[in-house]
Amino acid sequence: MEIYVVKQGDTVDRIVAEQGTDLETLIYNNQLVYPYRLAVGQALLLSSGESGDGSGGERRRIVSNGYGYPFISPWVLEQTLPFLSELSVFSYGFTMAGDLVPPAADDQWMVEAANRSRVMPTLTLTPLGEEGGFNNQLIRALVSNIDVQRNLISQVMSVMMKKGYRGLNLDFEYILADDREAYALFVENVTRMMNRFGIPVSVALAPKTRDDQPGELYEGMDYGLLGVAANSVLLMTYEWGYTYGPPMAVAPIDQVRRVVEYALTRIPRAKVSLGVPNYGYDWALPFERGVTKARTLGNVEAVQLAIQYGVEIQFDETARSPYFYYWQDGI
Repeated sequence: MEIYVVKQGDTVDRIVAEQGTDLETLIYNNQLVYPYRLAVGQALLLSSGESGDGSGGERRRIVSNGYGYPFISPWVLEQTLPFLSELSVFSYGFTMAGDLVPPAADDQWMVEAANRSRVMPTLTLTPLGEEGGFNNQLIRALVSNIDVQRNLISQVMSVMMKKGYRGLNLDFEYILADDREAYALFVENVTRMMNRFGIPVSVALAPKTRDDQPGELYEGMDYGLLGVAANSVLLMTYEWGYTYGPPMAVAPIDQVRRVVEYALTRIPRAKVSLGVPNYGYDWALPFERGVTKARTLGNVEAVQLAIQYGVEIQFDETARSPYFYYWQDGI
């Protein structure tokens, strides 16, 4: 990729003239908003050539998956599908009895759109409770009762066949430490059943850096067992910076690297996928733990905010992440 960082006084016309790139391509690739104002420090993609991986011109096969809610803009999905090999629809839940709970909005149109684009539609299963958060008691009720598991797997299979899903993703978080082995066994059972019908199973993993890492997000995740049980894993290498935490990069590359290096000691390399966040956060400063709540931002929205307040976008060389400060209503 060829990247250009905007300097003081730059305009899209000047950049196009100096860099010899195409105006419409520049606008489209960078999602520039009319009248195409720019922020100093903004990174622009000028080109993305089909370069090889350095081994005689042979290109590696990259599997790209994106999570999407059923209320996603149809236009956004249409623009994104050509760059995906898999689309994970978020999400289906389940009850204590193992009855499947569908998403709040219709997901059939997303499955059909993915299949038309030759992208694998994947059903994402989560233990989200009625309050909207991950419920580890739902997980316990499932992994400790084989009848509940059979009921859920049967209903998942029925919905997948009916709607045209071709993959299954398990996104279980905050698994209790005592349920670590039982959860891995559940994943193994699901994978064995789904694979009989040609359906691959992936499992999302919290970003651990060692076996005995403390914390309720990590203690129930056994990288070694889950790496064997599932066909592939997704490392959730994001949310270091999050809604209720202190201001920092969502995915600082130094922390991401530690997770990947650990994962490769426990899971075959061919099974590992890397999670990449496509959003940021906006914190009010000074940060007060338990009080400050950050607002989620999309990439275009973040750039427009910097333009609106006339501030320069800076770059954290350690985290390899852009950021900026601005004042609003004395904050």
